[in-house]
Amino acid sequence: MSRIKLPDDTRRYLDNLRKDIVFSETLRGETLTYHTTWGLFSPKGIDEGSRLLLDHLEVRETDDTLDLGCGYGPLGLTLARLAPRGTSVLVDKDFVAIDYSQKNAAINGITNTEIFLSNGFDQIGERSFDLIVSNLPAKTGKELYYLYFYDALVRMNPGARFYVVTISGLRKFIQKAFMEVFGNYKKLKQGNTYTVAVANLPESSTH
Repeated sequence: MSRIKLPDDTRRYLDNLRKDIVFSETLRGETLTYHTTWGLFSPKGIDEGSRLLLDHLEVRETDDTLDLGCGYGPLGLTLARLAPRGTSVLVDKDFVAIDYSQKNAAINGITNTEIFLSNGFDQIGERSFDLIVSNLPAKTGKELYYLYFYDALVRMNPGARFYVVTISGLRKFIQKAFMEVFGNYKKLKQGNTYTVAVANLPESSTH
């Protein structure tokens, strides 16, 4: 049985689609080159939510950070640059995202990272963080958000911050959930599409 042969122009078109998408962006004063591919979130450029989140978070050069749902790495790799004396952990449940985050760390010479597959926090173990960030997916159940929030809570060092960016339609739910889980909530920026919020763990907290 003979296989279907595609026309040459179709094969060339598909070959081009399989090539990495490559672009450079400056976020928080750090210019990085990114390789991405179709199927990853926002493959042709940094999405508005990630930009907004990075513009409004506080990061210290010694922070140990976690990027939950890292995609190809714009949040976590920027944090690695901004916190050179800490370790930036990037996790995602998509192996393609992890491959590209690892590739982008290497391309940009960023070595203070750990990048690995994890469904939420399930491969993170007992390690703890000073700063956790997430560009939360919009189309998922609220049960998953609660899992993320409580899993973040027990892995936050005293004084740690947990920043999220969500579609603005979720802002009231995020406020309610943050008050339930962390006992505090602060809206940092609300735009037409996205809202950035933060919860803090008190310096004296022992969970």
